Amino acid sequence: MAGDPVTCGTRGRRSGGGPTPPRSLCGVNERAWDRDTLPEGQEKVVAVRQMFDAIAPRYDMVNRIMTFRLDVRWRRTAVKRLALPAGSTVLDLASGTGDLCIDLARAGMRPLSADLSFGMLSADRSGAPRIQADILNLPVPDGAVDGVTCGFALRNLVDLPAFFTELGRVVRPGGRIALLDVGVPRNPLIRWGNSIYFGRIVPRIGGLLSDGPAYRYLPRSVAYLPSPEQMLADLRAAGFSDASHHQLSGGLTQLMVGTRR
Repeated sequence: MAGDPVTCGTRGRRSGGGPTPPRSLCGVNERAWDRDTLPEGQEKVVAVRQMFDAIAPRYDMVNRIMTFRLDVRWRRTAVKRLALPAGSTVLDLASGTGDLCIDLARAGMRPLSADLSFGMLSADRSGAPRIQADILNLPVPDGAVDGVTCGFALRNLVDLPAFFTELGRVVRPGGRIALLDVGVPRNPLIRWGNSIYFGRIVPRIGGLLSDGPAYRYLPRSVAYLPSPEQMLADLRAAGFSDASHHQLSGGLTQLMVGTRR
């Protein structure tokens, strides 16, 4: 979409009557991702926004290099498993530079792009309508979309159960979700190799091509993710009773899909 992304606050209002400011704009904490300890709560929200603003210009290039273009295959698999017909309206959350939106459009769907980071939205090349928003409190009416996708952002959220509940609110009954993130391989040998590559090599690639501390944070951020069993339980509690979990590429990436009941 031509022009600047629309900025949207939360749906609620404060007791004083004024609009509640977006969580993404509350507080300031410069480069919290530089530290060895992982940020939590509001500090994490601000740190994630600032970090993705910083790495947006070279984000796609670094992703392609460090995944050997497997990220392209993973996103296409997510769109296929979403299993929605052409013409469906799909909200892509934490949309980044718009890769998933491009794949959704190629499948004949109508994507909408939402992200916390202005830097990422500015780098979006999908042409989809864009909004800057806190995806835990979306400026979207109940049951307004046919589906939701989210690529590699679950570990960056401060409250996954609340996020899944929000998905249950905005997706219509019968609608679908497809959520991608990094995984922990079950095979011990693959898990060992992945820990070496993701934990040691990826930060060096990121340091050479982009922001070194950001790419040291990203491997460590896997620690934020609950177990697949816990995430499935939370998704089912949010109204996706058939939610299922799938390992891609030997478990390097995980995909969760489900239908809103």
